[in-house]
Amino acid sequence: MTGGTLRWATEADAREVAVVHVDSWRAAYANLIPSEVLAALSVEQRTAGWTRWIAASLRGDPTDLDAARPHRLLVAEDGERIVGWAAFGPGRDPDEGHRGELGGLYVHPDHWSTGVGASLIRRVEQELRTAGHANAYVWVLSGNERAIGFYERQGWHPDGASKIADEGSARALVELRHTKPLT
Repeated sequence: MTGGTLRWATEADAREVAVVHVDSWRAAYANLIPSEVLAALSVEQRTAGWTRWIAASLRGDPTDLDAARPHRLLVAEDGERIVGWAAFGPGRDPDEGHRGELGGLYVHPDHWSTGVGASLIRRVEQELRTAGHANAYVWVLSGNERAIGFYERQGWHPDGASKIADEGSARALVELRHTKPLT
């Protein structure tokens, strides 16, 4: 596969987006996030959340989204199955609205190293440039060497910033910011 077909998500995609989300978290974060947190992930709960999120993003209604700046959701299909997705838009962190943000990029583990992630990130970069962003950032969980390597191969590099992530874990999880000029 060289990346699949890319298109904008619809509410009907919420369940497949949730499956990719849960399965990729369980595989990618197996040694980073406590097993009880990963085991508690629910496709049904994620489906409900994604249904609301996608509907709000399609309406452009930031009051229903995670933050005041709405993101869009791009999905990658292999045939008729969603195998990856990327959420992006203006930076949601304080004072970062001028930069683009890749809020999340996940590919189903069955499709890792097939070009899906590279296709998604190239399209995200293009969309962010078109929206007028000269550079962009993404937060990556510290220790997620596979993702860090992927982003670095795509030209995203750590800028030294970090923050504590809250993923329902009793231990602190650190995220590292990677940035890329888009011009």
